[in-house]
Amino acid sequence: MLSRRLFIAAALIAGLGPVTSVSAQQTVTVALDWTPNTNHVGLYVARAKGFYAEAGLDVQILPYSDTAAGTLIANRVADFGILSSIGLFTQRTAGADLVATYAIMQTETGRLVFNADRADIQSPRDLDGLTYGGFGSAWENALIGTIIRHDGGGGNFETVTLGTSAYEALANGKVDFTLEVYTWEGIKAELDGKAQRTFRYADFGVPDQHTNFIGSSRAYLEKNKDTATAFIAATRRGYAFAVEHPQEAANILIAANSDVLTDRPLIEASLKALVDGHYLQSPTGAIGTIDPAKMEAIGDYLFKAGALRDGDGNPAGERPDFAAYYTNAYLAGEK
Repeated sequence: MLSRRLFIAAALIAGLGPVTSVSAQQTVTVALDWTPNTNHVGLYVARAKGFYAEAGLDVQILPYSDTAAGTLIANRVADFGILSSIGLFTQRTAGADLVATYAIMQTETGRLVFNADRADIQSPRDLDGLTYGGFGSAWENALIGTIIRHDGGGGNFETVTLGTSAYEALANGKVDFTLEVYTWEGIKAELDGKAQRTFRYADFGVPDQHTNFIGSSRAYLEKNKDTATAFIAATRRGYAFAVEHPQEAANILIAANSDVLTDRPLIEASLKALVDGHYLQSPTGAIGTIDPAKMEAIGDYLFKAGALRDGDGNPAGERPDFAAYYTNAYLAGEK
């Protein structure tokens, strides 16, 4: 008998029915948000397994660049791209033409992390006065401040902007805490034997969120409805396949990116964590679906925290219509 998870996934895949296709092969370009990693697995699986070809699509995954995927989409350099949740809300509020069309993660993958031997840190309020190794965004200050205050602290901490070197600084004790993506940096730390303890955002007053999306521009979607629908449907098949066949999916991802993905144990463990933790597929079987309640909650949180700014860099004066920031229509095959 199928397990509950296998049953749900099998039913979902069956429910996708015939692949939506376009009458003539169309080229679709996709911009990544970082170098290839397990978050992108569905794209590579859909390409390797022929799901895109069946849908009449030639999908080109663009080489990662320092330019944000949202900027590439809004400026029509890429048709689709990987958007962080915070990037979507901040760039869209500032005037960028961005629309989320597929939720890669069904729940938050980030967490606040510190070394396990820190006996002086037992709850978030103990972070007051300590040093945070950060990445330079307003979101971080709002997030950490909320977590500390929710636990009864003042929300006062020092910040040193380090970027990805924050993880080395944490390991060496040069900073007291940082933020990490559990399914990547967290898994890497586990494999390396680095004992850590963590605080989960949603346990301390921060709304759960999808973490990242596949998104496009309103202009592209309106002009290319059939192509967009075919692309999202085939991509969904790719992620559904990865959930059911993580080992084969890992092989596909590594083979397509052998120059940068050289740590096979990390890739396999990361993908396992994404599947077992119900990140790619929710416990109820949702894959790709964007939850309106989560979008409203995180959007409202960012607005009230002053993290959303208009095109002139001023705090948004009115609460935006967050329903315009995303759509499930292409995921559902509706046009």
